[in-house]
Amino acid sequence: MLLSSIRRGFTSRVGPIRTLSSHSEMKDFLDYLDSLKNYEKSGVPKGAGTDSSDGFDLGRMRCLMERFGNPHSKFKAVHIAGTKGKASTAAFVSNILRNEGYSVGCYTSFAHHGQQALFFSSSPHILTIRERILLGKSGHLVSAKLLNDLFRRIKPDIDQAMKEENGCISHFEVFTTMAFLLFADENVDFAVIEAGLGGARDATNIISSSGLVASVITTIGEEHLAALGGSLETIAMAKAGIIKQDRPLVLGGPFVPHIERIIRDKAVAMNSPVVSAYDTGNKCTMKSFSILNGRPCQICDILIQVVKDMKMSCKLHDVKLQMLGDHQLQNAATATCVALVLRNLGWSISDKSIRYGLEDTYLLGRSQFLTSEEAEVLGLTGSTVLLDGAHTKESAKALMNTIRMAFPKAQLVFVVAMASDKDHVGFAREILSGVHVETVVLTEAAIAGGVTRTTPASLLRDSWIKASGELGIGIVHDGMAEYSELLKEQPVGSESNLGDGKTVLATESCLKGCLRTANQILSRRGDEKRVIVFTGSLHIAASVLASLAG
Repeated sequence: MLLSSIRRGFTSRVGPIRTLSSHSEMKDFLDYLDSLKNYEKSGVPKGAGTDSSDGFDLGRMRCLMERFGNPHSKFKAVHIAGTKGKASTAAFVSNILRNEGYSVGCYTSFAHHGQQALFFSSSPHILTIRERILLGKSGHLVSAKLLNDLFRRIKPDIDQAMKEENGCISHFEVFTTMAFLLFADENVDFAVIEAGLGGARDATNIISSSGLVASVITTIGEEHLAALGGSLETIAMAKAGIIKQDRPLVLGGPFVPHIERIIRDKAVAMNSPVVSAYDTGNKCTMKSFSILNGRPCQICDILIQVVKDMKMSCKLHDVKLQMLGDHQLQNAATATCVALVLRNLGWSISDKSIRYGLEDTYLLGRSQFLTSEEAEVLGLTGSTVLLDGAHTKESAKALMNTIRMAFPKAQLVFVVAMASDKDHVGFAREILSGVHVETVVLTEAAIAGGVTRTTPASLLRDSWIKASGELGIGIVHDGMAEYSELLKEQPVGSESNLGDGKTVLATESCLKGCLRTANQILSRRGDEKRVIVFTGSLHIAASVLASLAG
């Protein structure tokens, strides 16, 4: 059952993830990575992502690349930065190119969004570090053997580099180096590369204009505010650091006008033509929601008409996107613009490949619906279970829009775990203001195998109480006598107005407790359709998937 979820997790082209056996095969490699500085686990220092004296030192990456023969110069790259939508856009672009028959390397950093507690490595991913590198025309995850063999081959050089850099080379720098070496070794036609943090000082930004096909900036938001300079303006400048001389830039959007101006000014300075997926000439419409082959999808029209810096067009009707929500439709439009830019530059990419690439794309932990069998394994029989890694107020709003579209009348239960550096109140406000939420179970999930950045459930509860007060929404929480009454044994469905229409707020320290509490409360509400949403981070989504693995 888990295997079916994992096969669905990336695209229809991705083979099974043999997580436990691959962890054993890569033990030495994973232990080595675990010994390195990992900002996913410890948190990113203030100003680290800015192009300033406080920023990360790209000199280390340049030295690493030189040591290994500059592998990043041996493939053509699409470089993607942005606050939200990077991984989804990367997946869309990669699948479009594969459908055209190209060999593609895809490197997704999933920076500050990971979960690896099941596998003891300290890298940001859902189930296995192998998810972060996809290779070839098939788009399969990099094999454990290939990673292990590469690690053994380069370890003496990495050790020497570590000595020369006084031990400062990070987990992300080593793994990015390995990804670039693999892409060069495999002679990929394209590498689709997601920036980790910001752009300007990110380890992936050693890509030069000669190797870059196009840069992409999806969105600009306030996530990692301190690490990126403290304002939307400094975040925009950091993201714009991936723009290269004479190479086209694709914008996702929407952007606040003065923020878009910062990015466009940088593009002008770099003589980079700009294509915007959000231009008024483009029309992207979600027409209906449907179930296709047992999977939910949204039927969309994507009509791109670019007449400014580059003249190009594409008209796709009734595209069946498995990635749900208006934000994913925008990501799909952005990826379509990237494909059109590549076509304009001379690469063969048909409208058919664009359509099939968009329709094939599906990622673990992003609008991922479990099968009824998987829900049953979790003890949630009869419920629709949705996993979504939303963790900002913007992504929470997008999640609620998706839920309103797909389940306008269902009972809603949220299970939420969040990292400590997120806007907890803003996130809660968006969830509570979207539709009536029956129950919220607040819990904790390990981040990069540690608890340094994990928010205690009790602190999350305080944020949700504050958000409900700001919105004037009645709640019943586990510090109230009224809450205890809800959990007393009663005939199923005997109280249709359980909680008097208030949102029930519970705290649990573990996933098992969350499932027990959700079932206990929902069992009092009869046989109405119910949707249980695990969200707040990719960490909680990964915990659910890991529990299915046993």
